[in-house]
Amino acid sequence: MKIQGRMFFWLSIFILAMAIVYGVWSKEPAGTTALFLAFGLSIMIGFYLGFTAKRVDAGAQDNKEADVADDAGEVGFFSPHSWQPLALGFGGALAFLSVAIGWWLLYFSLPVILVGLYGWVFEYYRGENRTQ
Repeated sequence: MKIQGRMFFWLSIFILAMAIVYGVWSKEPAGTTALFLAFGLSIMIGFYLGFTAKRVDAGAQDNKEADVADDAGEVGFFSPHSWQPLALGFGGALAFLSVAIGWWLLYFSLPVILVGLYGWVFEYYRGENRTQ
């Protein structure tokens, strides 16, 4: 994570320099503001990665003598049979469709989103998946 943190710090310095050059040269406020906001976002990500790298063990990407196989292994737990993302996707599609059709459709999409979100959060607290 140290390498990624440094990369984002260098990227933020580059974006800051480009924001200053662009702001002085073009005198256009929207693009200059966007570049300064991109600088802020990249510095936050770099700070987070650098701060987290101090608290976790060094990964294989931080070791110059590491092989590709050193970073192999389980990445995380992903639910293979969950229907909740389908409900959230359907509710989100209805919510975005309400912008085009009418805001009244949002009243129908909100319960679908809430049911999908509730089911996804508490999926492993009840039923046959409780012990996983």
